[in-house]
Amino acid sequence: MIRRSMLSLIVFGLLAVPATATAAERTVSVEATATIKVPNDSASFGLGVSLERGSRAAALQAVSAKLKKVVGAVQAIPGVGPGDVETGRISVAEAKPGRFRASEGISVTLHEPANAGDLVSAAIAAGATGVRGPNYFVGDTEAAYAGALAAAFQKAKSKATTLAAQAGATLGAALTINEGGNPEIVPFDQAKSAPAGAGCGAGSEPTPAAKRAQSDACAPSPPTKPGVSTVTATVGVVFALQ
Repeated sequence: MIRRSMLSLIVFGLLAVPATATAAERTVSVEATATIKVPNDSASFGLGVSLERGSRAAALQAVSAKLKKVVGAVQAIPGVGPGDVETGRISVAEAKPGRFRASEGISVTLHEPANAGDLVSAAIAAGATGVRGPNYFVGDTEAAYAGALAAAFQKAKSKATTLAAQAGATLGAALTINEGGNPEIVPFDQAKSAPAGAGCGAGSEPTPAAKRAQSDACAPSPPTKPGVSTVTATVGVVFALQ
C-alpha cells in the first residue's frame, strides 16, 4: 500500500508540471542603436555692453542705460519671453589713468531660432558691444530622446525578425527591454547660411555723425540657419520565438 501510494504521488507530480517547463523557452536577444536627426528649435546668446568713462560711477551708469536698451530690443524679438533674459556679471576696472571701463552682460534664450539674425542685429543697434552665439540646440530633449528610443526598438525588432526566420520560427512578444548607454544629443550641421534680412530703406543723405549712428541699425541681419541635432539611443530586447 505504501509503495502504491508513493507511485501515485509521483505520477500526480509529473502531471502537475506545466508543459512549458518541460522544455526551455525559445528566445532571441538583440541590441540595436539608432541615431535620428531632430531640428534645433532653440538658440542661446551671450550679449554684453562695455564702455569707458571718466569715473567708475559714470561708466556704470552708461553701461546700465545701454544694457536696458539692449534688453528691451531682444525682448521685442518673437521667441524671447520674459524669463528668457538673464543678467550676468558686472565689472568695473581702471582702463588707463583717469579712464574706467564698466562691463555687464546678459544671456538670452530664443525659442524661434529662425529669428537669430534679427536678434543679433537688434542687440547691436541698441548698443551691444559684444555678441556670442547663436548656439543652437533642441529644447525638448526628453521628446527627442523618446523618438530615438522608438527608432532603436524598431531596429531591434527588425533584426530579431530576420534571426527568427533563419531559425525557422516566427517572432513573438517582447519579453524584456533594457535601455542601454546614456542619451546622446549632439548639435549637428549648424554652419549653413540663409538669406540675410533687408537693410534700411533709401532716404536723404545723413550727416557723417548720423551715418555712423545708423551704420549698426541699418545693417542687414546676419545669415543664420538653425540646422539639426543628432540624437542617439540604444536598447536591448529579448523576444519570444514561436
